Amino acid sequence: MKRIAYILLFSLLLISCGTRSGYFKMEGRFLHMNQGELYVYSPDGGIAGLDTIKIEAGRFSYEKPCSKPSTLIIIFPNYSTQPIFAESGEAVEVKADASHLKEMEVEGTEENELMTKFRKQIASVSPPEELKYAIAFIKDHPESAVSAYLLNRYLVQTESPDYKQAAKLLPLLIKEQPDNTSLGRLQRHLSELGSLPIGSKLPKFSAKDVNGKTVSNTAFQGKDVVIISTWAAWSYESLDVQRALNDAVKAGKIAALGICVDANPKEVKQTLERDGIEFSNVCDGKLLNTPLLKTFGLNTIPDNIVIRNGKVVERNITANTIRQRYGAE
Repeated sequence: MKRIAYILLFSLLLISCGTRSGYFKMEGRFLHMNQGELYVYSPDGGIAGLDTIKIEAGRFSYEKPCSKPSTLIIIFPNYSTQPIFAESGEAVEVKADASHLKEMEVEGTEENELMTKFRKQIASVSPPEELKYAIAFIKDHPESAVSAYLLNRYLVQTESPDYKQAAKLLPLLIKEQPDNTSLGRLQRHLSELGSLPIGSKLPKFSAKDVNGKTVSNTAFQGKDVVIISTWAAWSYESLDVQRALNDAVKAGKIAALGICVDANPKEVKQTLERDGIEFSNVCDGKLLNTPLLKTFGLNTIPDNIVIRNGKVVERNITANTIRQRYGAE
């Protein structure tokens, strides 16, 4: 009888803590957000596609299968984002004021508490100071998944990337996190950037788009501006870039080519038709191993190159920049 009581007590403790092996749970409450929806995706495959988190009476609860550590990105109604670091058998509590999301607090695991401290550090500093804090954090915590996120966020996936600094810091992280496959992909990305640096000519290429039509470099000859962009159904930012590119193409401001790294070309075609995307998109089902990524020195989602008068002039511009420069007047 005592044994049964202990088992029941242990089970109740697990439920109350919200932790069960093979799952990750987050619960939270928001001030000044009584009802609404948040979206969540994972850049490293923690979940497939976009998930929805419903907020009712200012509270939410979200649980997902989790076999290994992963990063979740929460998208708020104002389109700002914040990371959550998921681990199997763990649970976290989120507290935030909807009007001050930069100060969001996440408690329950060491990684999320480290990120909370970083958020508080940069809550009221300028962008250049943010970058300094991020670099200092990476150097102080090379073993942390937070550092991997910050390196990508501040040194790679930005309109003013510092690939040299990223390449300098990355080996420190790889040494301390040998099982982090996203770091390996980032290392390949940085090494492949040299294959198509700023100032390079648009390389020769040929591929079939999702409609079976051949698309090649000759299709873009004589175009003033061409943007070649990567995307995936699970990445909200990349889908936003797709929409911005489509508007710019419709306005006659640019030509574009999309490269989707999803696994199913038929589903990709359906997504493009649903969203009304009119420019060519390639998806061969080879995920991040598609040859075009290497051709253009692209290896992350989202990513893009801007070609002006036949030469690469920029990398990784945002959807907002595309709209500001090339949107319909």
